[in-house]
Amino acid sequence: MDRVETVKTLTALLLSLLLLVAGCSSDDSSDAQPTWTDEDVTFEADGLTMHGTYRYRAEGQPAPAALLISESGGTDRNGDNVVAGPIGNMRMLAELLSDRGVASLRYDKVGTGRTGLGPFKDRPADVVSSVYTSNAKAAVTFLAERPATDPERISVYALGEGTIHAMALAGDTSPGAPKIHSLGLFQPLPGRYLDIITNRVKADGSPETVATWQAAVQEIRTRGTVSDKLPDGLNSIVNAGNIKAVIEADKVDPLALAAAIPPGTPVLVTCSDSDSQARCDAVAPLVDALAHTDVTLVQLEGVNHVLRDDPTDNIANYAKQDPLSGQLVTALDGFVKK
Repeated sequence: MDRVETVKTLTALLLSLLLLVAGCSSDDSSDAQPTWTDEDVTFEADGLTMHGTYRYRAEGQPAPAALLISESGGTDRNGDNVVAGPIGNMRMLAELLSDRGVASLRYDKVGTGRTGLGPFKDRPADVVSSVYTSNAKAAVTFLAERPATDPERISVYALGEGTIHAMALAGDTSPGAPKIHSLGLFQPLPGRYLDIITNRVKADGSPETVATWQAAVQEIRTRGTVSDKLPDGLNSIVNAGNIKAVIEADKVDPLALAAAIPPGTPVLVTCSDSDSQARCDAVAPLVDALAHTDVTLVQLEGVNHVLRDDPTDNIANYAKQDPLSGQLVTALDGFVKK
């Protein structure tokens, strides 16, 4: 891979992780389950009104319910993103879960869909990882308070960087925090943000580029600044405009979050040989950190980052609206029963 392609690959990863853009939102409901209702709901999170879709069955006793957390950055309740288009994977996940008797809440993250920026309108740089986690905490509390929710059977399913917030919820011991029964960590972020970028630079960059980048990481972590003259387009990865978000993202250690999850918690982890962001060898340390839980690792083959069968993992294919991979569906079939 030449340096131009390296920068393109890293920039795509950065867009997925950090770009704050207003995602397009599609509130399509499925006719496959006529007894299920897709209700537009709102809840408050630190002065921000969050908008989402609560999919539930009104009749009967309280049932298992899941919070769905989309990929990072400008990704809305349905998994749609203005960079990749109307992906729809989280909407499809909600429908799959309801087919298995599980209600769900998915929401437009800050800066996307109907939620928008709210109080962050004049300070979008303040939307950092901790804000997303706080929003997720408000969302799971809202879900737990729904009359149709069984408070003993609340799960969280998340994709990519969203898994950081899912693990934070599972390890939350603060007063009043809902107990998380189980976790689905799809293509999880396997390490600290700058370490992930460093590994990619080492794999694809020249020795000079690697050395310069490692020096930049040291500067970012110790001084909170970065040069505006990084080689090979690396300033598209970190620059004065996004340095605050990069620093905050890099503070999060997924292995520490995994270690804080209560012992015995059922956890489903997926990785894929076709997902450059979550290859199985990279995810292995996270799985090891989850050894005290009831962890199930599913190694997907030919599945892209948005959970569809596509060995190319080409972002141009993300919005093709193909069904979620049958390999994922099979994994869910067994997991939702735990």
